[in-house]
Amino acid sequence: MGTLRDLQYALQEKIEELRQRDALIDELELELDQKDELIQRLQTELDKYRSVLRPATAQQQGIGLQPDQHRSKRHAISAEPTACNITELSHVSLAFHPKSPQSKELIKAAILDNDFMRNLELSQIQEVVDCMHPVHYGKDACIIAEGDVGSLVYVMEDSSCPPSSGTGR
Repeated sequence: MGTLRDLQYALQEKIEELRQRDALIDELELELDQKDELIQRLQTELDKYRSVLRPATAQQQGIGLQPDQHRSKRHAISAEPTACNITELSHVSLAFHPKSPQSKELIKAAILDNDFMRNLELSQIQEVVDCMHPVHYGKDACIIAEGDVGSLVYVMEDSSCPPSSGTGR
């Protein structure tokens, strides 16, 4: 049997071994979190590509349709004003709202991530970013309901909400 000094030395070695294991576990958990974030970003990118590729592949597969088969009409969204006089628009002034550089980058990234809005000119994107203003909603508030008129753009800034929620300001 060992002396007290030997037992204390063995205990210190075990404590140091546990500290090293804890440090390794912390490092591995951090790496796992980073990989989870990467997976989430890649999944979002994959979903975007799939949403573009599905209509394209369906269109290619529809090339060899039989004469008795009918093609379904495609639906489109147009943001062009139908009955608007350009001289009326010259008197419209936009309200610009100050915001932090982080908020500006978040809004710009969200616009560039949107299939419809990414085709805007950079000056138009900048105007949209400058004109957006913060709106705060309470917990469980209904922000967008199915069937609502899509005349507003929302970008969620609060990091406590999951990124897949699809709504926000």
